Amino acid sequence: MPQGTTLPTQTPSRFDDDPTSMEPPYSVEAECAVLGACMLYSDVIDTVRPVLGDDAFYRPAHETIWRALLALHREGRPTDPIVLTELLTGQGDLKRVGGAVYLHELARMLYDAGSAEYHAEIVRKKADLRRLLASAVRAVQRAQEPGADPEAIRSEIEAEVRAERERALASGQGRLSRFATDGWSFVKESGADAEPLWGTREKTVWAPGESLMIVGAPGVGKTTLAHQVIFARLGLQETVLEMPVAPSRRVLYLAMDRPKQIAKAMARRVFPTDEKILRERLVVWEGPLPATLDKEPDLLADLAAAHQADTIVIDSLKDAVSTMVDDSLAVAFHNARMRALRNGVEILELHHQRKATADAPRGQRPSLDQVYGSTWITAGAGSVLFVTGRAGDPAVTLHHLKTPTGEVGPLDVTHDHVRGTTTVDPTKDPAVLLHNAPNGLTARDLATVLIGGGDPERADIEKARRHLGRLVDSGLATKADGIAGGAGGGQQARYYASARYLTAVG
Repeated sequence: MPQGTTLPTQTPSRFDDDPTSMEPPYSVEAECAVLGACMLYSDVIDTVRPVLGDDAFYRPAHETIWRALLALHREGRPTDPIVLTELLTGQGDLKRVGGAVYLHELARMLYDAGSAEYHAEIVRKKADLRRLLASAVRAVQRAQEPGADPEAIRSEIEAEVRAERERALASGQGRLSRFATDGWSFVKESGADAEPLWGTREKTVWAPGESLMIVGAPGVGKTTLAHQVIFARLGLQETVLEMPVAPSRRVLYLAMDRPKQIAKAMARRVFPTDEKILRERLVVWEGPLPATLDKEPDLLADLAAAHQADTIVIDSLKDAVSTMVDDSLAVAFHNARMRALRNGVEILELHHQRKATADAPRGQRPSLDQVYGSTWITAGAGSVLFVTGRAGDPAVTLHHLKTPTGEVGPLDVTHDHVRGTTTVDPTKDPAVLLHNAPNGLTARDLATVLIGGGDPERADIEKARRHLGRLVDSGLATKADGIAGGAGGGQQARYYASARYLTAVG
């Protein structure tokens, strides 16, 4: 019977009483899944090849098919079952691997191209275990020989283990080299210069490859804001808070915190015309996860792969981690976050503030240490938005505490709780303020308005100066240089709305 035609119902894991007749570890299902993905999507070969290394497949038929796929891919030819059949026929291997029927069966066993790397890891792990098992069996056999020398056997074992480690490292699939890349590729080809997911290059709210965290007390509208970003990712709107949002392929929403209320909040934004998009591109997980992310760091990436999602929304962090105040668990959660990001999954996280800051005056700028939990929670986030205000109040303030590029805001925003929308208060827009100031504004003048009155601090003035500088760079403002201090006290630089901007809005 051809080697490739019979698939076992399960992966054997039993061991006989005789230690030299152990059943070798293998997973036929994982091997078939990898080969099926490579047949239908040839670019998957580049993804799984460094993971598999050499001699990874247990079944000789599968190893033969894999080498044929590599040959086709090197030549830039298709890797589908038809072309593969021709190549194996010419090599005289087609009948030995199970024939054309078996190749087509493998192609139909594809689970998901995005899961192929995980299946390849299973195949590689089983191959490594087989190597170690074979080494152990040889050691047992040598130890049972008459006149066996313990020192010689110990040296042989050490040499084999060392050779196995060096083989894994040299293959490029070892844990110390698998995710390493050269400096040029890291700088130029890692996607660091990609367009923002939300915002502009100058003012980025959510950068690709970095998580976005929205923090706030209950009832201040962080879920309302997050839902608008999600719907924009689904293509149901183009902007949020007047800033563009990049589209997503599919969003996985982890509705762990009061899923019924989340559904009710989303319903405000859903119309009959949205049904097709929501059915195809939004997946919602209701209730607790199978395990917390600090306990299973691969769970977040696995969930994304299982549901073919390129965006995950965690609502909320307290339900995804065992405890938020333990530094070691916070680091473990960050590892889960980074493993998903490394696989191309974008992450939006909803989180809470410390209770002591819930009654802080509206407009007062919060700080990162007011975010609940270990500092490592925010340290690993790419961007942190903090919403301040009173529960149920439609008017709140949005602070950008951690920024990928230029800071957004602070923004006074208004929630429409009936429609589930949020708009920016135009009276705090630096361009509008400058347009409404016929005598121009200094950086101190603008800072005073933006903080809501009072004496601005140096950091507030510098921030206002950067706002005005960007308006000058974009041609919406002009700058009149000041005069250095002296007996007359000096004069600050003053900014005016440009004729171009006045004409555009006039």
